[in-house]
Amino acid sequence: MSKSITQDMAYRQSLMKYAEKYGVSRASRKYNRNRSYIYFWRARWDGSVESLACQSRRPRSHPNQHTETELKLIRDMRRRNPQLGLVELWHRLKQRGYTRRPESLFRVMRKLGMFPQEKKKKAYTPKPYQQMAHPGERIQVDVKVVPRRCIADPELRLFQYTAIDEFSRLRFLAAYPEQSTYSSTDFLKRPVKWYACRGIRVKCVQTDKGFEFTNRFSNSKRDIQTIFEKTAAELGVQHKLIRPYTPRHNGKVERSHREDQKRFYSVRSFFSLIDFQKQLAVHNRRSNNLPMRPLHWPSPLDFLVQSL
Repeated sequence: MSKSITQDMAYRQSLMKYAEKYGVSRASRKYNRNRSYIYFWRARWDGSVESLACQSRRPRSHPNQHTETELKLIRDMRRRNPQLGLVELWHRLKQRGYTRRPESLFRVMRKLGMFPQEKKKKAYTPKPYQQMAHPGERIQVDVKVVPRRCIADPELRLFQYTAIDEFSRLRFLAAYPEQSTYSSTDFLKRPVKWYACRGIRVKCVQTDKGFEFTNRFSNSKRDIQTIFEKTAAELGVQHKLIRPYTPRHNGKVERSHREDQKRFYSVRSFFSLIDFQKQLAVHNRRSNNLPMRPLHWPSPLDFLVQSL
């Protein structure tokens, strides 16, 4: 839009200069424009191209606009009742002879600036990320619900538990038929043992505040530890909880789930839990051998070998 307006402005500038030099009649014949058109723009022209831009054609008034009496009534009523809602205010105005519709009242009140301005929201500034110094310093754990369209049996429910090392991005995946504190407890033991076989001692496990991990959001069991928390304490692993409703704090495992959806779940089907376990194990090996940009392009396994 701005491109065509600029061309129009340049055209009018050329016309004005020609008319100034050779006269309006000759410019009218050369540019094939009415004399009234040239006089109209010459009255606006001050020598600059900006003065030849199209101005707003919005009418300054209309025959059905609010009268001064109505505007005074609205101002007085609003001043005496600043807390009234729009509909109740319109109802009281109507009792005093106001004949407009609520939509008209809203428009004129907005034009008069009678609505409080919304406070500008403070921009979110993320805290600086704490970089991990060695493998196993912190492991992010989360659960992904397997999409139903991937499951052949409509009665079957499948869940993927994921553990990812923040330093090396090395992942461990496991399949479960339910999302519960018992499944979470069993899963916690497996990655601790799996990472230990690769020379990694898990020091901290970071999860969200789901009921499969903690009772923090429970009304009746808030102070009772789950089996998951007790098992973490027995294994000597610190259990860290992220802030509620902020999945970005568990961003690495959430991002890995998005990649799983794209590379794995969008092209696979599962007929049973055993079938899902076998396919998930193959996918786990594949994902741990793929180059990753955050690691400057080695795979998690290669990066682990380099760092140990």
